[in-house]
Amino acid sequence: MYFLGAVLSNIVIATRESRLALWQAEHVQALLQEKGHSVSLLGMTTRGDQILDKSLSKVGGKGLFVKELELALEEGRADIAVHSLKDVPMDLPEGFVLACVLEREDPRDALVSPRYASLDELPQGAIVGTSSLRRVVLLRALRPDLRIEPLRGNLDTRLRKLDEGHYDAIVLAAAGLKRLGLEERIRVAFEPDTMLPAAGQGALGIEVRADRAELIALLATLSHRGDWLATAAERAVSRSMGGSCSMPLAAHARWQADGALRIDAAWGDPEGSAPLVRVHAEAEAADFAQAGVLGEQAAALLRAAGAH
Repeated sequence: MYFLGAVLSNIVIATRESRLALWQAEHVQALLQEKGHSVSLLGMTTRGDQILDKSLSKVGGKGLFVKELELALEEGRADIAVHSLKDVPMDLPEGFVLACVLEREDPRDALVSPRYASLDELPQGAIVGTSSLRRVVLLRALRPDLRIEPLRGNLDTRLRKLDEGHYDAIVLAAAGLKRLGLEERIRVAFEPDTMLPAAGQGALGIEVRADRAELIALLATLSHRGDWLATAAERAVSRSMGGSCSMPLAAHARWQADGALRIDAAWGDPEGSAPLVRVHAEAEAADFAQAGVLGEQAAALLRAAGAH
């Protein structure tokens, strides 16, 4: 990549090759092209895409979706990597930074079912698919009678398994369905008070090498500061709790009418031996340091309530 006046040309985006990941990369590509930059995509298959017979918590976590993309950045084969922020580890490897967070799509979870219009309509013992421990503990708190079965694969694969009759319903991120024009598949989008989203859910983050100052400055123009601060608070909860996909942890921040940032967090025991814990904290968050402190306060409240 090189300077062309004020324009950076030949920006290469590393992306996974699922339909949703490509949509996300093409979205960023279009935003950069609108600013006059030449942008191409480097499609890649990650370990997280290849291992579909085991839960992520047992094979290395969501970081499996980003490691190959980071290697492409390190080797200079790509300049930026576009991620679903909820898939990005809380602490990036040395030499990499999160350059921006774009304006957030709907952060909620969505119930998808060919037969049932709501969670309440599911019959006793109905099979619900998800491989998210967070969703498992939240669903169990709402409907302990349901059979919750593992569900891996990209969005299209999950929908196909539902349509083939393997599940009565599945729970997916509303953002992915909306981005792919599949909003009509959503039976109900759970309000956060009912089913709290994962940290960063619905947001896109762009990762670059820390030494790419010109790229970092360019990408800052794409960022949505309010959503970046909110997701920074959410990620601080997870970081403080040692969060990964092996921890059944939820965190969601929302701006209040008075300008304060409220964060709700939840933790559940996947073995079911402890009750679901929910807490909230609220404070001013004018910068990333304050957002981080707010997230750490929520994590402290979770631990005080019995989360571990």
